[in-house]
Amino acid sequence: MPGLGLTLGLSLTWLSLIVLIPLAALLLKAAGVGPAGWWAIISDARVFAALKLSFGTALLAAFIDTFIGALIAWVLVRYRFPGRRVFDAFIDLPFALPTAVAGIALTAIYAGNGWIGQWLALVGIKVAYAPAGIVMALLFIGLPFTVRTVQPVLETLHVEHEEAAASLGASRFTTLWRVLLPQVLPAMLTGFALAFARGVGEYGSVIFIAGNLPYVSEIAPLLVVIKLEEFDYGGATVIATLMLATSFLILFLINLLQRRLARGQSH
Repeated sequence: MPGLGLTLGLSLTWLSLIVLIPLAALLLKAAGVGPAGWWAIISDARVFAALKLSFGTALLAAFIDTFIGALIAWVLVRYRFPGRRVFDAFIDLPFALPTAVAGIALTAIYAGNGWIGQWLALVGIKVAYAPAGIVMALLFIGLPFTVRTVQPVLETLHVEHEEAAASLGASRFTTLWRVLLPQVLPAMLTGFALAFARGVGEYGSVIFIAGNLPYVSEIAPLLVVIKLEEFDYGGATVIATLMLATSFLILFLINLLQRRLARGQSH
């Protein structure tokens, strides 16, 4: 291939400068804390609560976004209605909107005196300044990933497959389960992985609506910032390394499942 050496060298250099070298520096800094320092940070109840909250809310939001995003993509692909293009353009709004602006807007809406929050408060539901607010913020910033990964796959599917299934006596549920879902599921898993990865490290849109109460609504990225402000660089790098390792493990399992599904479809 012409220019392989040059392009490969530039690609590896750029990847090293942007990804590999910063990650290596993070791991080296965390390794310098020592086993005793690692254990002191890992066994800290506040750190464990923050990590549990960050990963739990990210997984829940990504799971909900996966199904809602698939439904929205189905509507955009299969139906024609007034305002469809405007609705389609709004899906990408979280990509362009600053996360801090999104957090402030969600807080204003779902606070106890907000447009929606005041009605939820009447039935005892608290969204803002609670873990539910974190999930709401992550739903907002993760939805475009799930919609945009499923939408192109749905556009390539032929209606004839569904008509053939119906002509053979298959119900709508059977057609969905046996014909459509196997073809869309790999894209749904990709959207889930992207939404989860974005949600785990999300900071700007969450800190305004979370309330940031230790042991209750304090996320791990905020705890990293707090450690840095306290000049506890070792603690910050250990927490960041734990987030990196856990995220990598979950994404690895998702990619492994994707490959098995793709291999099963090819057979």
